[in-house]
Amino acid sequence: GDWDFWVDWKDRRMWLTVVPILGVTFCAAAQAFWWVNFRLPFGAVFAALGLLIGEWINRYVNFWGWTYFPISLVFPSALIVPAIWLDVILLLSGSYVITAIVGSLGWGLLFYPNNWPAIAAFHQATEQHGQLMTLADLIGFHFVRTSMPEYIRMVERGTLRTFGRD
Repeated sequence: GDWDFWVDWKDRRMWLTVVPILGVTFCAAAQAFWWVNFRLPFGAVFAALGLLIGEWINRYVNFWGWTYFPISLVFPSALIVPAIWLDVILLLSGSYVITAIVGSLGWGLLFYPNNWPAIAAFHQATEQHGQLMTLADLIGFHFVRTSMPEYIRMVERGTLRTFGRD
């Protein structure tokens, strides 16, 4: 959802809560299918790859293809390392219960450190007009997006240029 789109929201509390919970559900379902039917412990990696491919297509077509929004500011979260962890726990234990407890715990704990190299640069401090903020916050101020207060204010004032009228 929206918590995984914008790079300036990737350092907020909700991103660390919502994205891993939603991601592990898809991976666990795929893992159960592959384990029950084929006894192969790589369902989570397949699901994570599928999610990432779909997210990259979405980001490219919708953000760059339609609106020319910088693609480097809407990259998806890295899910491969937690998915490998989930599959390794199932392979070693062979138990759904242990995989659910230890695997999901590792999924949640590996999520943020795995994404840290991509978002670390946006945590750098900068001074803008006498105010100290992170680069992620500065990006959030410069790129007005839908469903944001700035966009809603423009819609309410009628200052958006739509249908060719100024």
